[in-house]
Amino acid sequence: MFSIKVCALTFLCILLLSLGASLAQANRDADGNSGGGWWSARRDSAGLAPDPRKNAAEAIVQVYAAPTYGWKGRVAVHPWIIFKRAGETRYRRFEVISWGSGDKIRLNSNEPDGYWYGAKPRLLVEHRGAEAEAMIPHIMAAIQSYPWPNTYRAWPGPNSNTFIAHIGREVPELKLDLPANALGKDYRSLLHPIGLPPSGRGLQVSLLGVLGVTVGAEEGFELNVLGLNMGIDFTPLRLRLPFVGGIGGDNLQKDKP
Repeated sequence: MFSIKVCALTFLCILLLSLGASLAQANRDADGNSGGGWWSARRDSAGLAPDPRKNAAEAIVQVYAAPTYGWKGRVAVHPWIIFKRAGETRYRRFEVISWGSGDKIRLNSNEPDGYWYGAKPRLLVEHRGAEAEAMIPHIMAAIQSYPWPNTYRAWPGPNSNTFIAHIGREVPELKLDLPANALGKDYRSLLHPIGLPPSGRGLQVSLLGVLGVTVGAEEGFELNVLGLNMGIDFTPLRLRLPFVGGIGGDNLQKDKP
């Protein structure tokens, strides 16, 4: 009984400290979410994606994520994937967006590396050349096989993070490493509670993304309680924490504009 109480208190302390760190960082950083509202927030290019015309001869695959709009950006991120084949001079950007009826999977609704309603994106994954060219057909097949194209739930999923995690599972060569604050990445159907983690390499047990454990090549070890993840990553070495993403190595929420 004592050990259960200690574990519960430790978990609660980590949650509160992580939330406090996220709120403190948000208050220090001025971003485009403030001011006139979502309609006037920045959505232009952040200048991160390679110029597709100058790199026309090369295939490129990238995955980005940015804090979500408004208060949700203090606790979660929105990811997307862009790619182009060799010989192409424009990127294709795929993501899941909540608003609107019908298909939630959107193509080229935003700039390839655009600010997400005021939040500067951060590059999570990049592949170029023959390696990228070989995985693009598999990425397209994964997009087509996404199980919930007409459904969106911010918590526990399926949502935009569930979509990108599905691609990672189907294309392990992507070596996807979604941060701990990618709420919805661990959402799984009750019919398939056991399977691959978002990196596509390892093992995950998850009940609707609400309770579970992940051991993955990119994720390290993660414990999920009510959709909040914490654990330790070994590539690079860092703590994986809710709200802030992580401490040590790259922290997805530390680099605001």
